[in-house]
Amino acid sequence: MVDKYGTDQDPDCYTGTNILINKLDIQDEQTLEDAERDITLLRAIEVEFQQPPYSFSHLSNIHKTLFGDLYPWAGCIRQLDISKGTTRFCSVNYIAPEIEKLFTHFTNASFFQGLDRTNLIAAVAEFYGDLNMIHPFREGNGRAQRLFFEHVIANAGCQIFWEPIEKDEWVDANIAAVTCDYSALEAIFERCIRDPLSDG
Repeated sequence: MVDKYGTDQDPDCYTGTNILINKLDIQDEQTLEDAERDITLLRAIEVEFQQPPYSFSHLSNIHKTLFGDLYPWAGCIRQLDISKGTTRFCSVNYIAPEIEKLFTHFTNASFFQGLDRTNLIAAVAEFYGDLNMIHPFREGNGRAQRLFFEHVIANAGCQIFWEPIEKDEWVDANIAAVTCDYSALEAIFERCIRDPLSDG
């Protein structure tokens, strides 16, 4: 069978299913989705704001905090090539060097500190799109990245509200970023990133 990431029988899943093997031994897809949602919402409260320097270790720690109750590989780089729909994410052989390159660029950009809002939006859109394409974790990349970027954006002097994003719009924007077209992500972040004293 083909799982939701197009990997045939996934060794991370229970045999004959696309349900990820988990510490709670939940073998019903909807029940696992509900558990993921509830547990990660609770664990997200434990993730404290961190100032720079920001590294992949910081992102990994966020992922481990969110998903450590469910998955033994939480916070670890995935070991399986995966795709979603027509989008094939970074090959496992290239994840580490691509992560290093991306975070080196981020560090050299002073973690986007000092950028005005317009340039911050452009920088965040590109960084988010490229990191999403690497898709370093087996599952839960989106939730971990959103928390990570909340820290980055807050440190840059702005705030972000994710509520205005429609699911299909978000998916399409990230797909466009695969070919380095970040305009749709920029349009989304234009709505979501606000100056600290803005209320709308």
